Amino acid sequence: MRDTPRRSTPRDGTVSIYRASPPDGSRGHVVDPTGRARGDFATRVATLTLRPDLVLTASGWEADCAVVIDGGRIQKIEPAGDPEPGQVELHRKALLPGTVNTHCHTFQSLLRGLGDDLDFAGWRDRVLYPFSELLDRDGIALGAAFAFAEMLRHGATTCVDFFYLNDDGNENAAAVIGAAREVGIRLVLARAMYDWEGAPKRYRESVPAAARRTRDLIAWHRHDETCRVQPAPHSPHGASASMIRAGWEVAAEEGTRFHIHVAEGRYEGERTLAEHGATPIRYLQRLGVLDRTMIGVHCVWLDDDEIELMGAAGAALAYCPSSNMFLGDGITRIPEMLQAGVRVGLGTDGGCTNNRLSVFEEMRMASLLQRVRLLDGAALGAERVFSLGTRSGAEILDVEAGVIAPGRLADLVAIDLDDPSLHPRSHVLGNVVYAMSDRAVTDVWVHGRRVVDGGRLVTVDQDWLLARVRTLTRRWRLPERGPSCGPP
Repeated sequence: MRDTPRRSTPRDGTVSIYRASPPDGSRGHVVDPTGRARGDFATRVATLTLRPDLVLTASGWEADCAVVIDGGRIQKIEPAGDPEPGQVELHRKALLPGTVNTHCHTFQSLLRGLGDDLDFAGWRDRVLYPFSELLDRDGIALGAAFAFAEMLRHGATTCVDFFYLNDDGNENAAAVIGAAREVGIRLVLARAMYDWEGAPKRYRESVPAAARRTRDLIAWHRHDETCRVQPAPHSPHGASASMIRAGWEVAAEEGTRFHIHVAEGRYEGERTLAEHGATPIRYLQRLGVLDRTMIGVHCVWLDDDEIELMGAAGAALAYCPSSNMFLGDGITRIPEMLQAGVRVGLGTDGGCTNNRLSVFEEMRMASLLQRVRLLDGAALGAERVFSLGTRSGAEILDVEAGVIAPGRLADLVAIDLDDPSLHPRSHVLGNVVYAMSDRAVTDVWVHGRRVVDGGRLVTVDQDWLLARVRTLTRRWRLPERGPSCGPP
């Protein structure tokens, strides 16, 4: 099934997200093994003033305001006054905080459509494992750039990439970081720590190696303005007790969060109980890792006591409603978790288990799922769910974004108030959550840098990027379906 040899990277460790020269004849942008930009690419942080018709601030909607940005942060919000040269007029547009995607696997966007209509085990065994083997470092970087481009066009300015194609090193992760820098998204690279023997070899590492490499990657990006690295022991079934504990220790020593998949499917609780004598959250508590640094992903199958344990510990949740529906996993009990004190952000999960990368879409899905689960139309309202996709998501990642206020990062989204999906204007925020079309997102800034202008990505040629994706995946097909193999 292999289309290309997995390792095609030059011996010096450099990698471009491109397999050939761009159409204009330039070389493309190259990154070194730490993900730092080299050559002709550098992040440009603008000093600018934005003048939209409406601004959604921490206090609510405000009209006739100017948002002043300097050094990648919002300096002030002031009355608009008379237009001045150099100011950015956003006529008939509203300015929102950029959304925060708290969980994704970017390379999986290249697998979109291959896993449709499969259960989790079938998706993993017939799609994820075999097709991820086709990706060399260039392919991984291309998949990341492809996913980041889609997210930005949908208004996501921060993304967590829970990344586990490590190949016994950090070079692949560095390629993802380089792609994020080039495309222009803010990245939290959740470096996976994985030692389950049933997983492909390229996923697996020893505990000491995984801890050392994660520390190295954190150190390389400690002062990076648009990227940070956090440890991510895969899950109670994908990481041993020693690996999970090592991930927590790295987070504690480095002052970061750590990410872990928890109770995504019913099988996981049954398996953890059988192997460790405890359900997933109780098992993590027993390991001493259930605390404020933990971001549990999914957490679908928790009992009442486990929810209370998470809340009491100050742990957080990356909630992926569309993915949970797509794979038939179940429905996480969000109102109960919020009531218990669990901090919640929204995630898309991977591009082949959703299959869209839009946090605005996750807002809608999160709200509607809780309504139908509880038979209560007021179970999770627009304002609360919008906060989960912006401010709350940023807070659980320790990213100073998600709200338009002085001192916050200038990660912003402009929407077209004349888009039909936003009319009538009786409840603008409700329209954003429940009705807004993707086409209404017109402009995006990350760290004060404009990355989407008039609905078009301006950092890379998106048409050419799509052409590269077509070239890489043109012969990929799902083999004839048969019985799933291996334990979940």
